[in-house]
Amino acid sequence: MTAVLLFGATGDLSRRMLLPSLYGLSVDGLLPPDVRIVGTARSKLDDEAFRAMAAEALAPYIANGLGDQAKADAFLKQLAYVPLDATDMSGYQRLADATCAADGGCESQSISIFLSTAPSLFKPTIEGLAGAGLTGPNVRIGLEKPLGTDLGSSAEINDAVAAAFSESQIFRIDHYLGKETVQNLMALRFANVMFEPLWRSEWISHVQITVAETVGLEGRVDFYDGAGALRDMVQNHMLQLLALVAMEPPGHFSASAIRDEKVKVLHALRPIDGRTAASHSVTGQYAAGAVGGQPVKGYAEELGRPSSTETFVALKAHVDNWRWKGVPFYLRTGKRLGARKSEILIAFKDVPYNIFGEGVKGMQPNRLLISLQPQENIQLQLMSKVPGLSRGGISMRPVALDIGRKDAFADTRRRIAYEQLLLDLIEGRQTLFVRRDEVEAQWAFIDGIRKGWAENGMEPRPYTAGSWGPSAAIALIERDNASWND
Repeated sequence: MTAVLLFGATGDLSRRMLLPSLYGLSVDGLLPPDVRIVGTARSKLDDEAFRAMAAEALAPYIANGLGDQAKADAFLKQLAYVPLDATDMSGYQRLADATCAADGGCESQSISIFLSTAPSLFKPTIEGLAGAGLTGPNVRIGLEKPLGTDLGSSAEINDAVAAAFSESQIFRIDHYLGKETVQNLMALRFANVMFEPLWRSEWISHVQITVAETVGLEGRVDFYDGAGALRDMVQNHMLQLLALVAMEPPGHFSASAIRDEKVKVLHALRPIDGRTAASHSVTGQYAAGAVGGQPVKGYAEELGRPSSTETFVALKAHVDNWRWKGVPFYLRTGKRLGARKSEILIAFKDVPYNIFGEGVKGMQPNRLLISLQPQENIQLQLMSKVPGLSRGGISMRPVALDIGRKDAFADTRRRIAYEQLLLDLIEGRQTLFVRRDEVEAQWAFIDGIRKGWAENGMEPRPYTAGSWGPSAAIALIERDNASWND
């Protein structure tokens, strides 16, 4: 038998992502038919109330053609619920009784735990699971962020988890790694001979990674004000994207080989510290403005008090190794920006010699744009002659070669990123999950930046909601004769 245990089962993440993802796997026949899905949280619900909540979460997906009501009803019957105060050790045995098969106990089945909880609850939760027999070799545990607020607190959480689970049982989640286009980045690099010879400093001028949001606090007031953009987005999603772009080809497609190469990149990141924080980083906080034609409040107004938390970060990073010597990696992320998008731009250098003459119109370097959201797409910008007659020269125009997933794979369903991650958690594949040494390398880099900000007395610069951040972020990249891809 197989059991899935969801902590935080009544929360926003569960309703928007986890339950619809498990339902999607069920519809496609990817879950064992006897799987038991047990939700737990502080809310005082019974099985029927939990199923009603889940039915409401699934309704939009059914309306859009994912399965039908009969399949949804069958899935809902597999759900159960146990109320639990994570700090009350007496409640964990009820959780084990609901999760484990009556005829064989917890040791007789495969158990996958998805733990989405406040960092302060990690230790008592692990202790409770251990006391109830839910930490055996047949158990895997998925850890949703935040995994600490700095290197020290992250190590404490990892130590608490490691006291009960081996590293092979621990699945640290970064949902960006479940996105199709992020996974396709490895296919693009390592399954196409044309890119690898150019994927280095000799041919690439710079790399841009942008994760832009139009939303503000959106119900995450307490968490976000204690975290800020650097810890909320850069520490995990953006550094993972950077590592995938910059990693060396692994020896084989396995969790250990891929994560070995990613951690080498993270260790090769040049520190941004007290000497370079002012020149290599920009922080901002949104003020009142307009997004999508609608007026919105500034961050402090939304929060209800003044705050020095950054809602925007831009960085100029370097990977100090042979492949990337001298190539800047520009990272930026923020809330209340001009558009919602996540993308990676690979900006190639000019051709070594322009045979068409310096005066030719329209010549531009090639660019590879990998879009993650709102649409998944890969676009290669090539130079082409503008059709027509000419005297004494030709005119050029960039032409986009698009590999849009909705066109190239029109017969496939666009999945939620958590579908892949939950399936891999249940089946024990760790390739798309983050290893402890990766997490600690990421935190070490981030802690250095925050220390550099403190040493330089850097405070977030105001920017108008609906813009692309402080003007200093534009200067950060334009000093190097480049521009953000807005």
